[in-house]
Amino acid sequence: MVITFLFYVGIIAEAMSGAVAAGRYRVDLFGAFFIAFATALGGGSIRDIMLDHHPLLWIENPHYVYVVAISAFVATRLAFYIDKLERFFLTLDALGLAVFSTLGAKIAISMGYGFTISMISAMVTGAFGGILRDLFCNTLPLILRKELYAVIAMLCGGLYWFLYPFLGEDWATSLAILCGFILRILAIKYKISLPIFVFEKHH
Repeated sequence: MVITFLFYVGIIAEAMSGAVAAGRYRVDLFGAFFIAFATALGGGSIRDIMLDHHPLLWIENPHYVYVVAISAFVATRLAFYIDKLERFFLTLDALGLAVFSTLGAKIAISMGYGFTISMISAMVTGAFGGILRDLFCNTLPLILRKELYAVIAMLCGGLYWFLYPFLGEDWATSLAILCGFILRILAIKYKISLPIFVFEKHH
């Protein structure tokens, strides 16, 4: 029950962040919804296609489309206030990342995949929605910059894979989400990042 609630919180937060990002590029309402949809449900859709997991989440449960649509519409009406609440939405985004990533690993494991695919599934589920948002908004995707984002998604997946045989689904899920959330918050607070690769061609 709690995990389901957190999943909805993650979808709402991601949809709103997508709509606000779209608004900075003067898109119409359909454009705002489209980018919100890609942000909130794109990662899970890519994961399902990649793993041949059908039907896709939002096709099996169409009410998620309505959740995204309502969230996007609210975001377009309250964009100024949402933009001012950046820290709050970063916190929700961190929670969404942890929840989505853990769910991605759970689905891969339930289909019989091992450690590597579970981590990749976690990363795709948790981070690819943000990639789609940034690409549609003509911005270098967050996970390709120095932010600890995709790495945390993979850690969530790896931790769930490791804990699941010993603690069972509920405890493994809770601990993976908690650890991923804390790591992301610490990375934001203390600006923890990966080393930057810079190449400059000298003439």
